[in-house]
Amino acid sequence: MSHPKQSRRDFLKKSSAALALASLSLGSFKSIANPDTLKVALVGCGWYGKMDLWRLLQVANVEVVALCDVDKNHLEETKNLLAKRSPKSNPKLYKDYRSLFSSHEIDITVIGTPDHWHALQTIAAIEAGSHVYLQKPISVDVLEGEAVVAAAKKHQRIVQVGLQRRSTPHLIDAKEKIIDKGVLGKIGHVEICCYYHMRANGNPSREPVPDFFDYELWTGPAPMREFDGLPHQRWWRTFMEYGNGITGDMCVHMLDCVRWMLDLGWPTKISATGGILVQKEGKSNIADTQTAVFEFPEFNVVWQHRTWGNPVDPEYPWAFKIFGENGYLAGSPQKADYFPKDKSDPIHWDVKYEKEEFSEDLKEEKIELHAVPATRKHMKDLLKAIENKKSPVANVEESHISTASCILANISMELGRPLSYDPDSKTIPNDKEASDLLKRSYRSPWKHPYV
Repeated sequence: MSHPKQSRRDFLKKSSAALALASLSLGSFKSIANPDTLKVALVGCGWYGKMDLWRLLQVANVEVVALCDVDKNHLEETKNLLAKRSPKSNPKLYKDYRSLFSSHEIDITVIGTPDHWHALQTIAAIEAGSHVYLQKPISVDVLEGEAVVAAAKKHQRIVQVGLQRRSTPHLIDAKEKIIDKGVLGKIGHVEICCYYHMRANGNPSREPVPDFFDYELWTGPAPMREFDGLPHQRWWRTFMEYGNGITGDMCVHMLDCVRWMLDLGWPTKISATGGILVQKEGKSNIADTQTAVFEFPEFNVVWQHRTWGNPVDPEYPWAFKIFGENGYLAGSPQKADYFPKDKSDPIHWDVKYEKEEFSEDLKEEKIELHAVPATRKHMKDLLKAIENKKSPVANVEESHISTASCILANISMELGRPLSYDPDSKTIPNDKEASDLLKRSYRSPWKHPYV
């Protein structure tokens, strides 16, 4: 197979990252203080925060010493569930993550809050001496991501980001058998997509904030919207105030997966079109349709999402397809297929559920059964990285590239022109208007972490 050529800048950046990781062997690197029983905190006790914590409990000896959430009901529910899963844990409960980090020495912090909190809370955990398992994306603007990368390097802490396609067993096998062995031949095009109808788009009325929920603190640095119901799980994702739409939520997974499989660095140019073209009736302000082109030296990666209508390929509604001269590889969290051009020997892979080994998965409410084997493997990789003072598979530098590229696609769509980000100057050269959008305004008194 022919891999894309690296520019000198890409090479230097990867070399710098390698040097930074090599420096983790120095004495200032914080190994696990309690290798026999990990002291763990969970910040964000909603749906996916709990899913991630339960996976860590399945693969390591853990004592959960602290839980943090601005919703008292989330805290109580998580504490009660934890009592069954980890009877030795007796966590203190916190509403404010700053109080948590000032009160405990944490080995690993699991962060499962909405996207607009990821950068500030990850940096706070790192500065408090903790390693981090962070749900994707690492930021909601590009310079937040740069600040997270800088903090991890400065304090020599390891951050594993929840881009767990890199730890998905059937995709690892497909990569090794098809991509790494050059079976596709010359690669000339990649498509990634999501056609899930996942865009919440209602018109709920304004209502009083319940006394168990701190809406002021939940909003934090984001713009303050009127309260129209609890924002948990799906509702917050429908607003650009808190995230980056379907592209920031779903494209980041598939773009990162392709970058990992094909060893790609930063795109040289990003362009995107789209908007709210069909689903205009509700409050949602995220795009229901987008096409983005991520240009690399030897081919383009083309993203398409629609939250309406039919998928192009019903077998692969959220997926990647890597096209080579000898055939193509399709993959998703549920399966993968190699389709040779001559139709001789197709190969199929199915997700590995691990239901027998982890039978408790079958009783877990709202669990994503297809995702938990990858998350367990992701957690094991984090523990191994900390033990060996090495980079995890979804390290903060690589995750920043994938996150920032999706954010840049949204900026391109907003401005109506292609963009090329320079990771050295941390600007979009010769485009001040676009460069100004790399750092969004924070609501007072919160301070943006990039200085």
